[in-house]
Amino acid sequence: MRILSGLSPTNSGVHLGNYFGAVQQWIGLQVQGDAYYFIATYHALTTVRDSDTLAGNAREIALDYLALGLDPTKAVLYRQEDVPEVCELSWVLSTLAPMGLLERCHAYKDKISRGLSADHGLFAYPVLMAADILIVRSTHVPVGQDQKQHVEVTRDLASKFNQTFGEVFPLPEPLIPQGACAKVPGIDGQKMSKSYGNEISIFGDEKSMRKSVMGIVTDSCGVDDPKDPEGNTIFELFKLVASEDRVAEMAEKFRASNQGYGYGHAKQELFEALLDHFGPARAKRESLAADPTTVEDILREGARKVRPVVEETMDAVRRAVGVYHAP
Repeated sequence: MRILSGLSPTNSGVHLGNYFGAVQQWIGLQVQGDAYYFIATYHALTTVRDSDTLAGNAREIALDYLALGLDPTKAVLYRQEDVPEVCELSWVLSTLAPMGLLERCHAYKDKISRGLSADHGLFAYPVLMAADILIVRSTHVPVGQDQKQHVEVTRDLASKFNQTFGEVFPLPEPLIPQGACAKVPGIDGQKMSKSYGNEISIFGDEKSMRKSVMGIVTDSCGVDDPKDPEGNTIFELFKLVASEDRVAEMAEKFRASNQGYGYGHAKQELFEALLDHFGPARAKRESLAADPTTVEDILREGARKVRPVVEETMDAVRRAVGVYHAP
């Protein structure tokens, strides 16, 4: 199994929804095969237009993933710009990509449906993503349900390339998180997402994290009223980070009457459980951030490791399409 996943440097870090919805699974896959994780800096250019911001975001997302358990001795972590051949492969694949296929892709279609203008970067985004996946000839791509379409586009383009020029690429399979963690509720009860502004950041300062937790929307049940834990946002998040015994204890408190246990008490328990659960990761991130050369060395080593794989793929692609010249 060869796994590839891209890390977006367009936002301010990993939140609970990212982690339990996908990142935890992705990091767990690093022991199941050859794992490649790249920081999608070229993709980020569709939204980030400041060089310092982009470089800073790339470093921050690397810190997040390393702190959460990505092990550079087991997986390869690199920046997209260290593999510029993805742009070459993207062009080759674009010559096989039907306009209709790209017009149906969610990000472009959504923007157009809202009456907004879209640039070529957004339109061609799925082709560059396909190049990212295929350039290391990955066989499995961990994605959320809402990103499954990108893998389907990749499979279409890989199949068309193979049929046109000969077998070069495997057809990658999507790995989609299953079960309760596939959808983590935000503080307003909707799916947690930065676009909704309802996230709880893992690596924010304690004051900001507590403010987010205390802002969780609840019903009007009073302190002494019995409450249904199932479907309650506080309880659903608590289940992700607390032991079974503590979860059972909170459920019992929710259901009891006249116990003086309100949502404020439950939120405080959740806040403390979050600090306990992510305490080691928060400490590790702080340590890594104190020495910028450590992260830079990891990224450079990742680039060194991925380059032979990329060069082998592009050699096969160039020979297949007829743009190869022997030295």
